[in-house]
Amino acid sequence: MLQDLDAILLARIQFAFTVSFHFIFPAFSIGLASFLAVLEGLWLKTGQQRYHDLFKYWVKIFAVAFAMGVVSGIVMSYQFGTNWAVFSDKAGPVIGPLMAYEVLTAFFLEAGFLGVMLFGMEKVGRKLHFAATCMVALGTFISAFWILSVNSWMHTPTGFVMGDNGQFLPGESWWDIVFNPSFPYRLVHTVIAAYLTTAFAVGGVGAWHLLKDRTNAHARTMFSMAMWMAALVAPVQIFAGDMHGLNTLEHQPAKVMAMEGHYQSHPEGAPLILFGIPDSERERVDYAIEIPKASSLILKHDLDAPLAGLDTIPEEDRPPVGIVFWSFRVMVGIGFAMLGIGLWSLIARWRGRLYDWRWLHRGALAMAPSGFVAVLAGWITTEVGRQPWTVYGLLRTADSASPLDAPAVATSLVAFVVVYFAVFGAGTWYILKLMAKSPHPGERGVKMGERGPIRTAGITPGPTQNPGDPDSLPRNRKEAE
Repeated sequence: MLQDLDAILLARIQFAFTVSFHFIFPAFSIGLASFLAVLEGLWLKTGQQRYHDLFKYWVKIFAVAFAMGVVSGIVMSYQFGTNWAVFSDKAGPVIGPLMAYEVLTAFFLEAGFLGVMLFGMEKVGRKLHFAATCMVALGTFISAFWILSVNSWMHTPTGFVMGDNGQFLPGESWWDIVFNPSFPYRLVHTVIAAYLTTAFAVGGVGAWHLLKDRTNAHARTMFSMAMWMAALVAPVQIFAGDMHGLNTLEHQPAKVMAMEGHYQSHPEGAPLILFGIPDSERERVDYAIEIPKASSLILKHDLDAPLAGLDTIPEEDRPPVGIVFWSFRVMVGIGFAMLGIGLWSLIARWRGRLYDWRWLHRGALAMAPSGFVAVLAGWITTEVGRQPWTVYGLLRTADSASPLDAPAVATSLVAFVVVYFAVFGAGTWYILKLMAKSPHPGERGVKMGERGPIRTAGITPGPTQNPGDPDSLPRNRKEAE
């Protein structure tokens, strides 16, 4: 049976599976690191213990999410050499240095200060610890900066020259590569999405504890902060998404055609198809619910502006319409639902019922995982919409894969599925277990063992010896030595 499968399709499924698992955790840790910095800053400024308690409550969750993000990212990167060796060979001179910069700047910065943030609260001064927390938050942003630069270059490649051996080589300026045309839009849209993902996760946890005890001061604080984020940032994200869409229309029109479900060109204004069932064989959207000329208004700011359709794109260069069409609607639908929750919270806050409006709390709890679904739907729209290219318009996916047989790729795919669901499923369960516990005064934060953190490169200190305790003295000469 495995002999009949397509090795390239299996390799794409494997990469999509691993990158989807991976991105859930960075999307959470990027926003959560900044949230921790805000909490600690408020504690230092106001001296209110509840901010300190919430910091220690959420830093435990951050530690687990950050660790799973690092592990899943390392595993994912190996696929460039195993399943996509041709792509790595051809695009390596451009994307390799950018990914190395991510390690040398962001990862080293995070690793250097993470231990201080997790274990140094009682060992260094408050200001130094706050600086370490800020450095970890900055490191997560820098990491997103470099990775999104790499990804954006694959969508809008610039600043390169083609070598005699078919490789993409850096041109005269690295800045043209780093700041490629789609990068600023993708960076803003993705980072804001990470902040909203965290806000709704925090808001969902706060709502859960308010439903159990509406007088819980810690739950009130986290819920209020999350709802402010939803109310203020969701409209900004919708605007940023619109700008990103206009940039995509300029550089990747076929993707926007698939997102909109426009199989045919519309010379006198294109409709906005809200829902429907794309039929690529007949090149139409069945049972379409649409608003006449609204797509032209959104994309061209003119009701009568003409919009080209997929009939202007060669069939072999078209992305899969069905997946892109629906994933885009999932992302947009969740975005407007987030806006709705934010506006609802403003009404509740204005009426003085933010902490006892139980239907609002139920809605926020239901929306707790919405950010994760939205970012996955957004990435599906972006990456599937780029097909059939890995480097848009220049290197096809079919020409990027390693010369592997289908059984080899299928075997590793099955292994990834089993291991990922076991390991990261357990980690996710543990995070949910931590969230289920109510924050309380005197939170302990990340616990250390009796001997403290392990000194990997040095000597792990033994227990403190007490002359009055016979168990602390060496039992023989060899142990004493």
